[in-house]
Amino acid sequence: MLRYIGKKILYGLLVMVGVVSIIFFLFNVLPVNSARMTMGQRADVATLEAIEKELGLNKPVWVRFGSYLMDISPMAIHEDNPEAEEKYGYQKLIPLGANALVVKWPYLGRSFQNRRLVTEILMEKLPPTFILASSSIILAFLLGIGFGIVAAIRRNTWLDDAILTISNLGISQPSYFTALIIAAIFSVYIFPSLGIELIGPLFDTDLYGDDIINWKNLILPTLALGLRPVAIITQLTRSSMLDELSQDYVRTAKAKGVSFRKIIGRHTLRNAMNPILTSVSGWYAALLAGSVFVEETFNYDGLGYTTVRSILNFDLPVAMGCVLIMSVVFVLINILVDVLYGFFDPRISYK
Repeated sequence: MLRYIGKKILYGLLVMVGVVSIIFFLFNVLPVNSARMTMGQRADVATLEAIEKELGLNKPVWVRFGSYLMDISPMAIHEDNPEAEEKYGYQKLIPLGANALVVKWPYLGRSFQNRRLVTEILMEKLPPTFILASSSIILAFLLGIGFGIVAAIRRNTWLDDAILTISNLGISQPSYFTALIIAAIFSVYIFPSLGIELIGPLFDTDLYGDDIINWKNLILPTLALGLRPVAIITQLTRSSMLDELSQDYVRTAKAKGVSFRKIIGRHTLRNAMNPILTSVSGWYAALLAGSVFVEETFNYDGLGYTTVRSILNFDLPVAMGCVLIMSVVFVLINILVDVLYGFFDPRISYK
């Protein structure tokens, strides 16, 4: 088990190296003056040169790429001086002359717009996005499995045909299109006439400066983000359940007098969970990334909304940090689901 997990972590690290390389070179070929974005349009030449030196923009791209790898790595080699220690907040492990091998939290830089630490910005934006993705995948998981079981049990009936038709329609609609339709129907025509506003951030402050949670603003983004996974999980569950129901152990259980409800709940559904888990894990990570358009549509201030705003404002450190953290979540979720396979299906051996 530990060896298997170690291999998965190694593969995940290789994937992250590829992702970091792509996003760094992609964002660094953009024709953007980062020093000008940091200091504004009225900055003089001397100030711009000082900022370029501070950000390392006067160095070749490959040198900056090496520095970026050192910044985001939890264990790296940095200068051993008070300024670097304050900047990175590291703990020294091994002194190396003027440098030192240190351990630290990944350093993602500072925003070009407000000079805040990117890490602080992401920590503020992650909770709303995780709540949105979690509520969407829970909705998809419960409805998808329920509809899939019903469709498998009632195979070749009008109910099965209706579920398949609706699920095919749901698969064909991308989340951003669904978000636009839902926003137009509910937020423009229905709820405003009732005096209910369902567009806005999840976390907000009232007139007295107290933090409040607008749970109602979670309803429409959850529907828009979760409807397509519902359709896919429905069809996966139906297909997997039909395969399991045709197995010999189901006929044996029926011959022994085991109730059909127990056969479904304790045997066939559990054995059919592998493709469903794969879909759920992939969709959960995809929902974090796919929330970009949904959050923008509903003015839902999360990681996706911040990604769009940072790209539009050419705030490259924030944009790179958003993409990087989405990639990390995707890799971690896939590793977790691979480990969970053995729990749901004893036939799988990690050897």
